[in-house]
Amino acid sequence: MERVCVIGAGSSGIAACQVLAERGIPYDCYESGSEVGGNWRYENDNGMSSAYRSLHINTSRQVMEYASFPMPADCPVYPSHFHIARYFDAFVDHFGLRPSITFRTEVTGVAKTPDGRWSVTARHRDDGATTSRAYDAVLVANGHHWKPRMPQPALPGADSFTGTQTHSHHYRTPEPFTGARVLVLGIGNSACDIAVETSRVSARTFLAMRRGAHILPKYLFGTPTDHLTGSWLARAPLSVQAAGLALLLRLSRGRLASYGLPEPRHGVLGAHPTISDDLLSRLGHGDITVTPMITALDRGGAVFEDGRREEIDAVVYCTGYDIAFPFLAKELIDPADNAVSLYRRVASPEHRGLYFIGLVQPLGAIMPLAEAQSHWVADLLQGRCELPPQAAMYREIADYHARTARRYVASTRHTIQVDALSHLRELRDERARRTVPRRPKTPTPASS
Repeated sequence: MERVCVIGAGSSGIAACQVLAERGIPYDCYESGSEVGGNWRYENDNGMSSAYRSLHINTSRQVMEYASFPMPADCPVYPSHFHIARYFDAFVDHFGLRPSITFRTEVTGVAKTPDGRWSVTARHRDDGATTSRAYDAVLVANGHHWKPRMPQPALPGADSFTGTQTHSHHYRTPEPFTGARVLVLGIGNSACDIAVETSRVSARTFLAMRRGAHILPKYLFGTPTDHLTGSWLARAPLSVQAAGLALLLRLSRGRLASYGLPEPRHGVLGAHPTISDDLLSRLGHGDITVTPMITALDRGGAVFEDGRREEIDAVVYCTGYDIAFPFLAKELIDPADNAVSLYRRVASPEHRGLYFIGLVQPLGAIMPLAEAQSHWVADLLQGRCELPPQAAMYREIADYHARTARRYVASTRHTIQVDALSHLRELRDERARRTVPRRPKTPTPASS
C-alpha cells in the first residue's frame, strides 16, 4: 500500500487518520475548512457546519468518545459543541496528526485510473491552485449533515410567502426571531431544540409535524438514557428492548398526548430517537403550540391539514439532509433518496479501494463507529482481512436494507440507520471471520 487519501477532517476523518497513522499506512487528508471538527466546529469556515450556538450532543461523553482517546473526566456528561471541538483539537495534537492534514483544500474530483488506482484532484481555497495525485485507496469522510433537504415539491404558496424561510442548517441563535410568529416544521432533534429556543423570544411558536415521535429525556431516573445500551436491556431481543424502554418512558413522562403531541404510530425503536428535556415542559407551559402538518403558505400565513390558518412571520424547515459526494461521479456511487449500497456500510462492492467512514446514522454516536470502521479498512489495506466475493457483498447489502425497512419508519432519515452496538459487533465479527492466514516465513538456508 503506497498511499491513502482521506477526504474530510471531521469526527470521522480524524478517526481514520489516527488509525492509519497507528498502523503505519501513509496517507494525506484534505479538509476544506481551516480547522478540524467538521459539523462540531461552530461557524466552521467550510460552510458545512449545522451547529447552532446552544447545541449540545445528545449522547453522553462516555458513549461518544474514541476508544483510543477518552474524553477528560471534567467534561460535562452532555458536552456542548465548544467542548467537543476542543476535544477534537486535543485528539489531533495528541497523536500528531495535524501535519498530515492539508487545510483549506477542497477535493473536487476522484476518479479511477487505468491501473486500478485513484486520482484525486484538490483545489486550494486561497489561491485556487489545483493538484492531482494518485492513491491506492480513498476513504470518504465528508459527513452527511451539510446539504439541507428542503420539501420537494415546495409547499404551495412558498414563492408568495412574505416572511422568512430558512433551513435548520442555517439556524444559529434565536434573536432574529424575537417578537415573530414562528413555524418550526419537523419533530427531530433540531426541530425540538429550535422550537424551544425560539419560543423564549417569539410572539408565538408553532410546531408542525408529519407524524408523531417518541420524545426521550437525556436522563432516566438520574442516569444518562444512553447508558441503557450497556445494561441487560440492550442484550435482550429487540421486542423486549422496545417494550422495556416504552415502559420506562411511560413511567417517567406519561403519555405524549397529555402534552398535546400526537401519539407515534411506530414503536419506540422504530425511528431515530428525538431527545429533549425541554420540549415537554415548554408544551406544558403553553409556550409552543403543536399543529397538524402544514399544507400551504400564503402571503402572511400558513394553512394546516385541519383547515385552520395562522399568521406566520418565519418558517424554519427541519427537514433533514441529503447525502452528497460532489467529487464522485454517479457511476461510482449514486446516493439518490439517501440510499447507498455499501458492504457493512463501508466498502463499495464494485470499486475496490473506495471506502466510506462515518456514513451511518446510529442509535448511539458516530465517533467510536468511525474508529472501528477505520480499523477494519486498515486491515483490508494491509492484507490482514479480505472482502468476500461481490455476490456475497450484494446479499449482505440487500439483507441490511430489508432489515432496516422492517424495523424503521419509511423515511430518507433511516436509509443509513444502524444500532451502534450491533454495528460494532458486526465489524468485529467481520474482521475475525475474514482474517487472511499469515504465511509462515520461509526458513533461511543454513550457511555452509
